[in-house]
Amino acid sequence: MPWLQLTIDIDPAHAPEVESLLEDAGALAVSLADAADDPLYEPPLGTSPLWSHTRIIGLFETSAAPAVIVAQVAQELGQEPVWQVQWVADQDWERAWLEDFHPLSCGTRLWVCPSGWPVPHPDAVILWLDPGLAFGTGTHPTTALCLEWLDASLQSGATVVDYGCGSGILGLAALRLGAARAWAVDNDPQALLATIDNAAKNDITIQTTLSLAITPIPEISIAFPLKESDALLWVGPPEHLPQVKADLLLANILARPLIELAPRLETLVRPGGNIVLSGILADQEQSIIAAYQPWFDFHPTIIREGWICLTGIHR
Repeated sequence: MPWLQLTIDIDPAHAPEVESLLEDAGALAVSLADAADDPLYEPPLGTSPLWSHTRIIGLFETSAAPAVIVAQVAQELGQEPVWQVQWVADQDWERAWLEDFHPLSCGTRLWVCPSGWPVPHPDAVILWLDPGLAFGTGTHPTTALCLEWLDASLQSGATVVDYGCGSGILGLAALRLGAARAWAVDNDPQALLATIDNAAKNDITIQTTLSLAITPIPEISIAFPLKESDALLWVGPPEHLPQVKADLLLANILARPLIELAPRLETLVRPGGNIVLSGILADQEQSIIAAYQPWFDFHPTIIREGWICLTGIHR
């Protein structure tokens, strides 16, 4: 069935009131978006800021009366806001994102492909990937830079930590490119589930337990065997990560957690091992280097579209 989508541009200070009003009016879902290309890359910890020009979007059944709803919003705001209505056709929302996600070349060997696509090249190393609700498809510059580094520099048989794994893309790519074992770490249960699902798509054996990856979302179950004895991929939250000494640590997160985690991440890399850090804006480069310089010597910075990737060797 089709849906009615009501979009209203508001001052962020009124967002909670308008959100509640839309919910009271029968909205099936309410979301907030940027109305003026004003991205928030990394808000301070403990805060949830909104854009200076905020757009609130309500999804309603077709029987809703948008003019009446907007009149109520206008009364709340003291003036009529900018608003519009459109019809949204029903579709398979779980797969709709695939319209913009196509096979992606990441270096000379590696391709990231959504499920169901033909192999783009007979000699390609394929990582089959559906990110689900977790970040990471390879299309963002930060992820692409990490994947290209793996394609060019990963040593066969390496052990790898993917810290902040999201969809599992970096750890799984490392395994597909010849790593012997990887540890995929994330504090988001959806990321752990996405990583487990993507590992299964790539016939990668998983080491985990139901209590680590599934308990936060009990209606989900694993439909493939867990083979702890010959596992290639460990999946779990940071507090359960063993004290490993890996050949390579990948962390594609954000500058502030990278700085805070520096003493912890250092302990996970063996002397002579490599570190790859991304999710960093160009003007954050020096603060990241300063946090890791006590332990790592860095190579020249790689930059793309204002984002950087730092690579270094543990002394």
